[in-house]
Amino acid sequence: MKNSRPASLVLRVTVLVGLATTLSLVALGLFVQQSIALHFVEQEAEELQVIVDSVLTSLTLSENRDSATELARDLEGAVAGHHGVYFMVAGESGSPIFATPGPDLMKIARTVPSIATIESQSLYAWNESGSAYSGAVLNFAVTESNDLNSRSQDYKIVVAASMNEHFEFLSDFNRTLWSIIAGISLFAILAAWIAARQAHAPLHSLSTKIRNISSDQLDARLEESRVPVELEELVLSFNTMIVRMEDVFERLSNFSADIAHELRTPITNIITQTEVSLSKARGVEEYREILYSNLEEYEHLAKMIGDMLFLAQTDNGLIQPTFKHLKLADEIKELFDYYEAFAEERQVNLELYGECPEMFGDKDLLRRALSNLISNAIDHTSPNRSVVINLDSNEDSVKVAIENTGTGITPEQLPRIFDRFYQADPSRQREGAGLGLAIVNSIIKVHKGSIDATSANGVTCIVINLPLQEKST
Repeated sequence: MKNSRPASLVLRVTVLVGLATTLSLVALGLFVQQSIALHFVEQEAEELQVIVDSVLTSLTLSENRDSATELARDLEGAVAGHHGVYFMVAGESGSPIFATPGPDLMKIARTVPSIATIESQSLYAWNESGSAYSGAVLNFAVTESNDLNSRSQDYKIVVAASMNEHFEFLSDFNRTLWSIIAGISLFAILAAWIAARQAHAPLHSLSTKIRNISSDQLDARLEESRVPVELEELVLSFNTMIVRMEDVFERLSNFSADIAHELRTPITNIITQTEVSLSKARGVEEYREILYSNLEEYEHLAKMIGDMLFLAQTDNGLIQPTFKHLKLADEIKELFDYYEAFAEERQVNLELYGECPEMFGDKDLLRRALSNLISNAIDHTSPNRSVVINLDSNEDSVKVAIENTGTGITPEQLPRIFDRFYQADPSRQREGAGLGLAIVNSIIKVHKGSIDATSANGVTCIVINLPLQEKST
């Protein structure tokens, strides 16, 4: 199944900002809605308490009341000035003494438990005939007195208020509130999308500049001061990459030119010698000499091609080293024995100092690297001088320092001695293709080690650091 493409950065920012804004506004809307609804309930409780107090006042003034008609008139006056408020008073027998026109409060008196005081959370809500009401049932004992005696009279008071206007207001308010919230959310999402698009404009501009850089413009650099601070690290990373690419392209160009030059010389020699041999009839010995000369050129080509293939394999990780324990000092001593005759011919001494523990490495590769270094050191050492190898080690690595005294290497040439086809002394071109130190460098890298070179006052020293154990990649 094909992997789906990740969402764009603009979409992600827009969704996150829109979601955060919407959730915040929804939470705010719910809080406002609950606060207003609670305010109305508390307001209803306060108004109903005023009605109860007024009714109790009318009931306690019985000594000035001569008839039930006066009581009814006084009770009716208790709700004067209050719109949408209803109450009922029942005596000890449960029969209503007075009831305002409106909902059936007697039914409420029989079914709803009574409470001591009116509070917002103790109100009872119900619907009747398509209207909404909230109210409460209370029991009171009122002391009635006259000139002769006084007695206590129990009353049940039911008070109620119509909630229709409140519900209508809340409905309109909630509709307006959520419309505003929806509008603000949409506006915030649109603003987030525009802001994200504008914020990514420098990135699009940067992408255009990067896209316009071709292989012949690798000297181009992006200006860190012309981009927002958030993109400065990206620009620095890109410039660093361009520097590396420029170096690689330059090396590749030089490498291609060096290959052409190195291959052209032996092939030209072979062609020239063959043309000369075919220009007239010659004797067997002359043809033999020409063939031997051509063979030398072929061997030179074969060695060069083999070295180039080896370097290509190491560059692409195709060399699979066989790591095992080995003693580096023993390998160097065996190489000294091998190069003893060559060193005597050059009047050069071979000296080894120091010891090191067993290390983990590929024996054949390390012998090849050390062989290249030793032969190169002998070749560049002045007569009656020595090639000195010093061994040292610590807990993690082995240090091999190969030192020789000769003409030395100039500071300008030193950084390039490990480059392919580079020869510090052009007069020695016929002795090799300049791949020896490049091969040594690649072998050391296969072992996760490092190599460095110094040269001063005619003394050149190649220093190799190799890990004692194989490093995981």
